[in-house]
Amino acid sequence: MQPYCEYCLAHPEDTFNHEYHANHYGFPLRDDALLFERLMFEINQAGLSWITILKKADNFRRAYDGFDIDCVAAYGEDERARLLADAGIIRNRLKINAAVENARRIQALRAEHGSFAAWLDAHHPLPKEGWVKLFRQHFVFTGGEIVGEFLMSTGYLPGAHSPDCPIHARIAALNPPWMRGS
Repeated sequence: MQPYCEYCLAHPEDTFNHEYHANHYGFPLRDDALLFERLMFEINQAGLSWITILKKADNFRRAYDGFDIDCVAAYGEDERARLLADAGIIRNRLKINAAVENARRIQALRAEHGSFAAWLDAHHPLPKEGWVKLFRQHFVFTGGEIVGEFLMSTGYLPGAHSPDCPIHARIAALNPPWMRGS
């Protein structure tokens, strides 16, 4: 399998992947709505190609009210039915239910830690295996690949970019959590 950096640099015509690689993947996130969005993108990608999620990203944002955690946590059966009927997103009942349940669980984490980002910070650094165990205790639909990609994509685990990728230096200048250690 070709590393993401190599793929993007070799395929500049792939604007969706190139944009994500150059401006989002591995960059540290602090905003809870953006962290929730990224977690939901990773959950929805399970079993599908990443390009599918990137092409539907704006549809997801619209359908899930900008990934406003409190709004999604309040979704009832009408909103779930609306999402299941929305051809612009992934219409998978388990993934839709995971969005609602995980929003509720983030609300509980925010009540205890102040924010989703603060909860992540409180547990950093952990090896990937520790993160996976922690996420499985606190969230639904979060296996090893989903957790690993979520944490790499948000700056909590290293490996989003190869050291020779020009984006690596841009991210390093932001001092993401994986570079800070404990």
